[in-house]
Amino acid sequence: MDLVAACRAFVSVGTHGSFTVGASVARIPQSVASRRVAALERHLGGRLFDRTSRSVTLTPFGRDMLASARRIVDLAEAMEHDAERARLRPFRLAVPAICAPRSLAQLVVEARRHDLHLELCRGEPAERARLRQRHEVRAALVCVPADEAAWRVPLGLAGGADPGVELVRLETLRPPRADRRGRRRRVWIAPEDDVPHVRDPLDRLRDAVGLQPTQVAVAASVVDAAAEALAGTDLVLCSPAEADELGLHWRPLGEPRPVRGYQVTAGLREDAERLRGALGAAVGRCLGVPEAA
Repeated sequence: MDLVAACRAFVSVGTHGSFTVGASVARIPQSVASRRVAALERHLGGRLFDRTSRSVTLTPFGRDMLASARRIVDLAEAMEHDAERARLRPFRLAVPAICAPRSLAQLVVEARRHDLHLELCRGEPAERARLRQRHEVRAALVCVPADEAAWRVPLGLAGGADPGVELVRLETLRPPRADRRGRRRRVWIAPEDDVPHVRDPLDRLRDAVGLQPTQVAVAASVVDAAAEALAGTDLVLCSPAEADELGLHWRPLGEPRPVRGYQVTAGLREDAERLRGALGAAVGRCLGVPEAA
């Protein structure tokens, strides 16, 4: 027996003194109201109503039970209201600033299909980690090494002109001997990749192939980095999706093959599992994970 439904029928009929009116107010057929009240009487072990052809009145037992039934109905309605509010409460998620607005909008739409109302906070890696540590967001997408990642994004070098090669090697940025005083081409690292597991291997390779320290530099933003590439011969470390959005020509780097790794950190394990599971593909599209990956 559905105790809440039976109590709703009992309260409605008892309040209006009629099965016909009570069932109408409860928005159920009269026959259903009768069956539910009868089931409640069997469950409680006593008659709730005295029925005649013209009237329905509460028995003494029914009067004693009416207040309790009202409390059950009120509590059930309060719980349903609280559940609705909980479903609509924003789920604050910190995401990379580099994510394209269109893919983020698609993520929000996909989340709603899973009864999750995302409120996105865009930021650089340190900011996302800080938001999570201060519990200002419910979850955050954080940068991690590739072997710890749930999502992996290959990185390469992109420039304003087609390089005409399949791979870009860092040693090709060394200036000719006859042009040691000329401006040296640079590789710009966006703030999203200013993390040790991405930046340090590039710095080591820079030193190994004889580039100047300033030839691998961190830009103030990916927009600034792209501007340098579009205006001259500099290159930007980025994903294929970013290069396409910025109008740059992307090629993989010879060695090392840098990868952005992302993992989700959350206060509740079920929140992290939800983002990695049901929303995993949509999150991957925001991060720039290749479709075949």
